[in-house]
Amino acid sequence: MEVVILTVGDEVLAGDTTNTNATWLAKQVTDRGATVARILTVPDDCAVIERVVREWSAAFDAVIVTGGLGGTPDDVTADAIADAFGRDLAVDPTVREDVLETVAAYREANPETIEAHDVDIDVDAWAALPAGSRPLINPEGLCPGCVLENVYAFPGVPAEMRALFEQVAGEFGGDTVSMTLHTPQPEGSMVDALTTVREQFDVTVGSYPSGTELNRLKITGTDADAVERAARWLGEHVAITDAPDGAAAERD
Repeated sequence: MEVVILTVGDEVLAGDTTNTNATWLAKQVTDRGATVARILTVPDDCAVIERVVREWSAAFDAVIVTGGLGGTPDDVTADAIADAFGRDLAVDPTVREDVLETVAAYREANPETIEAHDVDIDVDAWAALPAGSRPLINPEGLCPGCVLENVYAFPGVPAEMRALFEQVAGEFGGDTVSMTLHTPQPEGSMVDALTTVREQFDVTVGSYPSGTELNRLKITGTDADAVERAARWLGEHVAITDAPDGAAAERD
């Protein structure tokens, strides 16, 4: 399963917000055996989001979009996804009721804030999703997410994004397995060994040097036995600190 991740937000592109969502989602997806083929951040621009969603939906198994959902003027993701599939926005009664309940709970818990700032929430604007999409009720906040065909849309607030992803996590999977080994050996001294292990066992090996810690070697493939054998082979040809026989390697 090939998955792509699209994060939306001017604040991410400006460096005002760290893109922890993409990193967290990528790990969740790969831990389930799927492959992340692309990660891209785009601005709060409806036309740009629409184009990327339309192209990626046709090219990959699943598209995860996070950010830009809600009822403020810069929240254009729902409109863009609707446009990508030729849909209108619609308000699902269940979603609207949840938004009303969330607003009521906030008013009850924060009466002074409500009074001081004259908070008036457009419930329909916050509850609107692409017509025909599967709503994802948000247990952590106001804004719902949704699934439309192979596109999964989550709010950008990390706690809310994670809560909604957990609702659909079982829909992501694949045959990819990986193992991580650690070595004190300099990257430049392992070129021949890394080339040979890739060719001999039909796996990919990523080398990730560290200036202060042990360097990492991540072995990835679709055959768990081949990955194990590749790890054992590397243990015989590279100075592996944690798994010279492949048995104690860190499983991802």
